[in-house]
Amino acid sequence: MSSELTEEQIKNILQGIKIPPQPQILVDLQMEQAMPDPDIRQIARLVSQDVGLSGTMLKFVNSPFFGLSNKITSIEQAVSLLGLNSVINILNGLSIKGEMTDEKIASLTRFWDTANDIAMVSATIAKQIGYHSPDAAYSLGLFHNAGIPLMYSRFDNYDDIMQEAYSGVDIRIIDTENRLLNTNHAVIGYYTAKSWNLPRLICEVIAEHHSAQTIFEKKDGQNQDKKTLLAILKIAEHICGNYRVLGNQNIDYEWQASGDDILEYVGLTSIDIGDMKDNFQDMGVSVFTD
Repeated sequence: MSSELTEEQIKNILQGIKIPPQPQILVDLQMEQAMPDPDIRQIARLVSQDVGLSGTMLKFVNSPFFGLSNKITSIEQAVSLLGLNSVINILNGLSIKGEMTDEKIASLTRFWDTANDIAMVSATIAKQIGYHSPDAAYSLGLFHNAGIPLMYSRFDNYDDIMQEAYSGVDIRIIDTENRLLNTNHAVIGYYTAKSWNLPRLICEVIAEHHSAQTIFEKKDGQNQDKKTLLAILKIAEHICGNYRVLGNQNIDYEWQASGDDILEYVGLTSIDIGDMKDNFQDMGVSVFTD
């Protein structure tokens, strides 16, 4: 049963880290709200395609107000728990009303597009390998780069730095960011996810998602849930060509360094990855090959 939030509660929870929603998603949501009988399932579907909106909904339902015994990762469940009126009030509170320039929107388009694709691919891979929570895999895929738009907001040259970071052969992407900016998008993403009250496991994988080589070199059998989620994410990133879309590179250097260990961990082969790419391409997902 949903509990309707007051205006003051919404105002308090909306304070803090905020990633701008996709303008087109907001337009689609406003059109649905204007219908005589808004469809909450359609609203949930639209919300689940946006990083900032999804994070905000999960922040609300995982807040002390709802008192849930376990934190949830399902956007559809979050929207259902909030109820139509609260969701609409939250969306109205997040309206950007011209706060974003055309230049800012253009710089974030690649981030939004790749986040949606990686989320969908992550959930599908999770089902294929028998992972127990495809919802968690979807959320991780959607939120793992949540620090990127905040880095764009803070550093005018972040696009150039990100491309340099992805071009490194023997150095982690976040090490290049740390050297040039004294911070990185993974740690910013971790604190963003934490501020949204996302489950600890997802926050930790976000923090470590550019440390796959070190993590999968260890064959110690520890942290299996975390390693499985990270493996799903890295496979999805590779299939969706994160290294091309965000890094403007022709080679996935991260995958070259850790791909074999990741595939061994989840029991897949390069042939399986090729088949996945064909299937996802048929689904309309943008996939890339080295």
